[in-house]
Amino acid sequence: MFKGIRPLLRGSTYSGALFAYCGALVSLPLLPVAALPAVAWPSASVGVQFVVTVLVWSVLIGVIGLARTTRRVLIACARRMLGVPLPDPVGGRRHAGSPGAGSASATVSGADRLRTPLWLLAHVALGWAGAQLSVLLFVAGLLLPGGWAGAEAGVSVDGWSLRPEHGWQSWVAALVCLVLAAALCLAVTYALRWLAPRLLGPSSAERLALAAERERELAERNRLAHELHDSIGHTLTAATIQAAVAGEVLCADPVAARAALRSIEESTRAALEDLDYVLGMLREEQPGTAPARTLADLPELLDRLRHAGAVVEPALSGDFTQVQGTLSRAAYRILQEGLTNALRHGAGRPIEVTVAAAPDRLELSVVNRTRTGTSSATGAFPTSGHGLPGLAERVRLLHGEFHAGPDEPERWRLTVRLPVRLPA
Repeated sequence: MFKGIRPLLRGSTYSGALFAYCGALVSLPLLPVAALPAVAWPSASVGVQFVVTVLVWSVLIGVIGLARTTRRVLIACARRMLGVPLPDPVGGRRHAGSPGAGSASATVSGADRLRTPLWLLAHVALGWAGAQLSVLLFVAGLLLPGGWAGAEAGVSVDGWSLRPEHGWQSWVAALVCLVLAAALCLAVTYALRWLAPRLLGPSSAERLALAAERERELAERNRLAHELHDSIGHTLTAATIQAAVAGEVLCADPVAARAALRSIEESTRAALEDLDYVLGMLREEQPGTAPARTLADLPELLDRLRHAGAVVEPALSGDFTQVQGTLSRAAYRILQEGLTNALRHGAGRPIEVTVAAAPDRLELSVVNRTRTGTSSATGAFPTSGHGLPGLAERVRLLHGEFHAGPDEPERWRLTVRLPVRLPA
């Protein structure tokens, strides 16, 4: 029994009913406008005038529901007052200028946009019916007890009357009226909670748009994770080696030491820019300038390696201008990861870097010697296990070919072939 009356004791029950009653009150200013046709038709019967007024009133309420701002306000209010988890409209979730924003906003059109007017009509109808009946029951519950409203107060139903002189019967009837008023509030709240997901929630088209948006967000976060891993990993490796070099030559060759320290400063500054950009994206802020490093930044990367004491032997060929956008950024990160591992495990030996841009493909290669006695599988890549799988995943997403492994004793080769899609 207690479980049956528990919903009547919850504040959310009455906040939902209040939400319905507020909808009825907000529709009141439209009533004089809706009554104008009936006033202009004095020859019609009272019943016809009433029907015309209700129809015009409904049309006015429905027109207000067609506005997208109305839908957003109703969703926010339903979340707050009804406790229904409703997502924001798809069109309002995107930042200006984001890809697909136009298609997402276009999903809230046609039949889908009629759901908001239907919600408003149901909201107002439930609000008016619930408000009148619950107020009537509540007032009856106050008037029935003996002596509260004079000797003539009472309620008559089908010839059976309850009046103050009936004593305890009046109190029982008053209690029943109050319970019925509370139950009516509960029924109105449950009706609105049932309707909210169906009329204010996302439609099938909006769910597809939300799923696509979520997929893009996850892909962007994965890309940022790869970018951060590559940038920070390379910087820490290069800075460690450069600091060791600076310490060894500090007294014997101050110029070389200063060059190594300057390279550490440049590398860490670039890594901080990458870190700020990634954190800004993860916090859904608008970052300043996105660090989009491409093959055009490859000479700077090779210079930082030389400052770290590495011997780099580059072989660059082809027209890099045809390699643009995502492909150029991915190629830079692949080379950065390969050079970082070669620097870490190359035993100070020369690192061969090959970049060949053909009209239909881009070939990347990093070859280095490994330390004697070091396993090839682990010698070229760190023990964290993120570098090699990350590169393979990046190449797979670009529909390329990936190979990493020894091609002769104490020699490690990383080879990547990526297809080049020329602009139409």
